[in-house]
Amino acid sequence: MILRPRRDDLRAITWGMGRIVLAVGLLMLIPLLTSLVCAEWDMAINFVIGMLSCLILWLVTESHRPKKRDLTWFQGLVVVSGGWLLATLFGAIPHWLSGHFQSFLDACFDIMSGYTATGLITVQDLDHAAHGFNMWRHVLTYGGGLGIVVIALTFLFAGTAGAFRIYVGEGREEKILPNVVRSARAIWMISLIYLVVFSSALWLVLMREGMPAGRGFLHSLWLVMGAWATAGFTPQSLNLMYYRSFTVELVTLVIFVLGAVNFALHYAVWNGRRREILKNIEVRSFFVTVLLTTLLLAIGFVREGVYTDLTTFFRRGFYNLVSGHTGTGNTTVFSVAYFKEFGFLATFAVITAMAIGGSACSTASGFKGLRMGILFRSIRQEIRRIMSPESAVVMEKVHHLRDIWLTGEVVRTAFLIILCYCAIYFAGAILGMAYGYPPHVAFFDSVSAGSNTGLSAGMVGPTMPNLLKVYFIFSMWAGRLEFVSIFALVGFAGVLWRGRRARKT
Repeated sequence: MILRPRRDDLRAITWGMGRIVLAVGLLMLIPLLTSLVCAEWDMAINFVIGMLSCLILWLVTESHRPKKRDLTWFQGLVVVSGGWLLATLFGAIPHWLSGHFQSFLDACFDIMSGYTATGLITVQDLDHAAHGFNMWRHVLTYGGGLGIVVIALTFLFAGTAGAFRIYVGEGREEKILPNVVRSARAIWMISLIYLVVFSSALWLVLMREGMPAGRGFLHSLWLVMGAWATAGFTPQSLNLMYYRSFTVELVTLVIFVLGAVNFALHYAVWNGRRREILKNIEVRSFFVTVLLTTLLLAIGFVREGVYTDLTTFFRRGFYNLVSGHTGTGNTTVFSVAYFKEFGFLATFAVITAMAIGGSACSTASGFKGLRMGILFRSIRQEIRRIMSPESAVVMEKVHHLRDIWLTGEVVRTAFLIILCYCAIYFAGAILGMAYGYPPHVAFFDSVSAGSNTGLSAGMVGPTMPNLLKVYFIFSMWAGRLEFVSIFALVGFAGVLWRGRRARKT
């Protein structure tokens, strides 16, 4: 049972949430400076209001900070899940003031989509949005892909056991370095190096294809931010179709595949352990699932008689499949194509890829390659056990930077998380069908939201019913945090509610 929270528990939790909201306020400095440089005064005022709101909340929580700031496991989990919700509400303030959303709920939807690196949008008139507005959308998705908690840990938390607890609560299962704050900074280092390298390359590509230097610089920066974070945000409503460039598609594909790779694997390779690429279970799992879903995609296209030449298959089919598999959401086809052109088999291949997702401790979500590897190795283990003599001890292991033996606890945990993902996928699909959306459209968009992908078959948008928007906000949030910290927050809220009712009686 969960004990009734004490005052010190409440202070520790609100203090931690305040630090996360402060991190959001600090992030707003980047779009604020962009607005000032571009003389977008109204947008600059919006960010000042947002920053002041974050600062006020932080000052209130800081004035009631606990004597001991080393969070327990339960406190850390609640800080993460509750902090993400507060960060969404405060991050949505500049969005709502911008005038690009028909309601504050739509602004919150777009912010949660960015934080969770999903990429589903409810924004209106994106093609005429201010540069500061677009910078905020891409900065929050770039930061959210790395983790709001990673941002806070980098600057605002000490390297204590409590810091590690909120790091784990954000759905990360391993540290890159022994110290969790150093791990957070290593994640930033890796991401910033890739940002500089790929945005420079993409800037040259865009200028070569005729885009002015200043505009090309911003677009290259935003495209790399969205692709590396596996979010798929772009500054244009047509997404990658706006650029009509095979080179842009090829560069972004490389970026979001790298973004879906475990940060710890990046760090290991950079430090000379290149053999890890071939030995790692997540890399092997990704290769196998991409191969199988690509085969299914090709069969589906042949049956439908669409995208049958190699170039078109790559740009309209394979690109979107890998975009879905990495949880990115960059797209080169209109949303209606998934149910009007792709056909059942090809659409099923994309849905399967989205549901599986990328790697653990990366910017991607979904089942994750590690859990898929554990799932299939555990099945093989059971088959070997059945076929072996009763006295035989049958054990399997997977290699993920180190050898992991498949104990009962490891397998049960993997199955539980996969089951939770399936639950939010199916619940969203059922809710969508209840509102009259076709089953394949409802299931496609529900899987996309729960796996933090961002591809859409046409259900998600400003006209979507409010209840579906609320559910998808929950689905994106739960999918990104991988449920454990959500369970902790629900338990915490339940205990507070029971305590309040007990005091009244």
